[in-house]
Amino acid sequence: MKKISVIALASIGFLLASCGDKKTSTTAEAGQEQQVAEKKGDAFAVDTATSVVNWKAFHKGGFAPRWGTLSIQSGELSLADGQLTSGEFIIDMNSIKVDPASVTEKDKNYADLEGHLKSEDFFDVAKNPTSDFKITQVSDLAAAPADAIAGANKTVSGNLTLKGKTLNVSFPAKVTVTDNTAAVEAKFTVNRADWGIQFGTSEADPAEWMISKDIEIGIDVKASKK
Repeated sequence: MKKISVIALASIGFLLASCGDKKTSTTAEAGQEQQVAEKKGDAFAVDTATSVVNWKAFHKGGFAPRWGTLSIQSGELSLADGQLTSGEFIIDMNSIKVDPASVTEKDKNYADLEGHLKSEDFFDVAKNPTSDFKITQVSDLAAAPADAIAGANKTVSGNLTLKGKTLNVSFPAKVTVTDNTAAVEAKFTVNRADWGIQFGTSEADPAEWMISKDIEIGIDVKASKK
């Protein structure tokens, strides 16, 4: 009986994996940490009350998606001649929220999932209370990919630190600038395993391969001139 259960579990896992993960955003390949862009021009303070980081994760095959938000603790953008030149913001990992609407199973509770995400199994916020993103380069985007955020006009590269590990990622973004305000919006997908965020004990552990490695990250940063 136990043998049959294991085989059944493996078959289900294979089926879900073969369906593909239901990500809907550009994949940001992770590379080596790069030098942070020099601050140039005017400084714009990030509005922590209206800025937010959205996240979404899945089981294999896109089943049982979970989503929620993270708060931005502080940040600053630099602009010269009406162009974004550099910037950074710090994310409060203790602020991680799970949208109750994403947990529909009767035996599941969104508050339990919030606690699990904060644990050593995932982000270990006791040891890593913050994450951060620091821009390394901003360039014009000639043609946005189909899965980029609407209105994307720039390619933003930056060092993303999660769980104490820093890697460089690039993604299409919509950058909007006026005389006194600036905004950066983006949606991209990262592979959590690149940052050592691993639930199972190994790749062969069902706890690991039943959960997609894709995490969709949505950035909505608003800033005002200092």
